Amino acid sequence: MADHRRTVEVDGADLCVELHGDPADPAVLLIHGAGHCLLNWADGFVRRLVAGGRCVVRYDARDAGASTTFPVGAPPYALPDLVEDAATLIDALGLGAAHVLGMSQGAAVGQLLALDHPDRVATLALASATPGVPGREQPDLPPVADRLAAYFAQAAEGAGAGGEGAGAGGVDWSDREAVIDSIVEGERPFAAVSRPFDEDGVRRLAARVVDHARDIAAQSTNPYLLDAGSPWRHRLGAITAPTLVLHGREDPMFPVEHGRALAAEIPGARFLALPGTGHEVFPEHTWDTVVPTLLAHTATRS
Repeated sequence: MADHRRTVEVDGADLCVELHGDPADPAVLLIHGAGHCLLNWADGFVRRLVAGGRCVVRYDARDAGASTTFPVGAPPYALPDLVEDAATLIDALGLGAAHVLGMSQGAAVGQLLALDHPDRVATLALASATPGVPGREQPDLPPVADRLAAYFAQAAEGAGAGGEGAGAGGVDWSDREAVIDSIVEGERPFAAVSRPFDEDGVRRLAARVVDHARDIAAQSTNPYLLDAGSPWRHRLGAITAPTLVLHGREDPMFPVEHGRALAAEIPGARFLALPGTGHEVFPEHTWDTVVPTLLAHTATRS
């Protein structure tokens, strides 16, 4: 679905970038979560934003998709480097200030981008997010759901990496079908329990993700090993970009209270809970709500 695919050089890496729609339209920069790649932003979702008059930019972060990868288990960068990558990308594409939408780890990048580079962020949208450094700054918020904690324990026993898009341990990364199976099973515990798990759809996407990846082992491992840097929850009140927080009502990774807390700490932020949604990249049943909301959020600023 690449309208315009290109490579953008950042400090120490080359990023695979896709632009969809008219470059003259307001730009929406999509920042994916850990273990994911640009394909995890569904083509149909992107098309809807484009139809609404947005130029959509989706890209592979370091160790994702067709971007530069690093030795498995030893990523030579940290979360703040991903923030600088996003700022460099906005500049390299001549966007001035972009409407930024980040999911999970991408939402952490978005928070820091809005704090450290406010001139690059026209509006901010944060999905499946938590305020500040995950696991370090939320003693007042609910922990990971039991079913997901059990999955993490199983993955740890097999020396696997946990998180959205990650497979359980012991995967033979040279076996395409085994990797696809692992991705499917890695997504299952993050999904909402009130809706049937779309195994066929997830499997089709997983096959595309594996075929798109330069190194699927690095993609499925390194993003979970990053140093998050200095805590920033106490800084959230300094975000000036108009902010929208979207959160699944059934998110097992960051229960919905995390999203409410995040919105409460960003001045003027709006919160939207998504029924029938877990820690997932906007399942299709949410698009009729999410897309118009995002178009309205990004309509009057540049």
